Amino acid sequence: MSKAECATTNLKRRLCIHRCAFRLHGLFNPRALGSYLCLAALVATATAAATTTSAHASSAWSRQQTGTMAWLHAVYFLDQERGWAVGGNGALLSTRDGGRNWVSMRRPTEDALRDLYFADEREGWLVCERSIYLLKEKDEPRTYLMNTRDGGASWRRVDVSGMDRDARLVRALFTPEGRAWAFGEAGVLYATRDGGQSWVRQRVPTHHLLLGGAFLNGAEGWLVGAGATLLRTSDGGETWRASTIRGLGEVRFTAVSFVDRWRGWAVGGGGRVFATTDGGQTWRAQASNTIADLYDVRFLNAMEGWAVGAEGTVIHTTDGGRRWAREASGTTHPLERLFFVNRERGWAVGFGGTIIAYAPTAPKRAPQLKQPK
Repeated sequence: MSKAECATTNLKRRLCIHRCAFRLHGLFNPRALGSYLCLAALVATATAAATTTSAHASSAWSRQQTGTMAWLHAVYFLDQERGWAVGGNGALLSTRDGGRNWVSMRRPTEDALRDLYFADEREGWLVCERSIYLLKEKDEPRTYLMNTRDGGASWRRVDVSGMDRDARLVRALFTPEGRAWAFGEAGVLYATRDGGQSWVRQRVPTHHLLLGGAFLNGAEGWLVGAGATLLRTSDGGETWRASTIRGLGEVRFTAVSFVDRWRGWAVGGGGRVFATTDGGQTWRAQASNTIADLYDVRFLNAMEGWAVGAEGTVIHTTDGGRRWAREASGTTHPLERLFFVNRERGWAVGFGGTIIAYAPTAPKRAPQLKQPK
């Protein structure tokens, strides 16, 4: 029982005693009446405090059962019901009821699954990474893609032609127009115009690890990464322009989210959050109220956004990032990726098979104290 609930219980006991005294002394005893009304007010206050404490203790985020201990690296949903999550050792999970039940699907590979995307219920893509200790041949590529056309029941391997065997891809971004970009270590970036059937190397002005990105359409996009890397393209990746934040040092940006061509947010190590209102030409720092490393960020509109990171960190803003507040996540495991289908439904995944789901509920009304008869 919480302190507020204990206080409420004790006050109710005292109120019962004074109610009896009030009735014994008569309706017109001023001392008994005053004592009774004072205690009634205290009980109402304590009850409200207990309700408020309970509301803050409970969270709109709740843990979902996955049946796996694999480190989950990515999650993707088509709508509020149909989704997938992937992770280490080829772990592939699917749900058709918003995550109330997760099912382990046949592993497409024993390698780590770093990212995934589904265009519809049947067409999907995976970014796969081989451990350097498991490479059988000297020229065997460390990274490859996989494609499904039957909702994940079967997968085929897609090697990126011309890719350096040591190149390591960590993310892939797809647009509805069939454009996609895969990127990762040492500034490596590959693009496709035909839905992933063929990939072409694109040049970027950095050799740092690229960790996150966002594309609004087939032309406008942003990439972020280690070494305070912030890049923008307006021609589908043919050319990139770098932004520089003076005095920032060697911060590692891990993710970026844009709501339109002008307004975006980037997050990274040490709880760093930066925002831009000019398409990424300039960035300004925001106070995130955490020093935990942040791994992903999603803005649902120009005002409301979420970010997740180390130690089960979840932060939330409803004013464009002027104020960020920490939310209870129900876990201390690192949360690596975040996905929202709308303002009411979202998921985050991470270490130890962790999946937490967001589903806000209406606040409960405090119980009303009945007037004495």
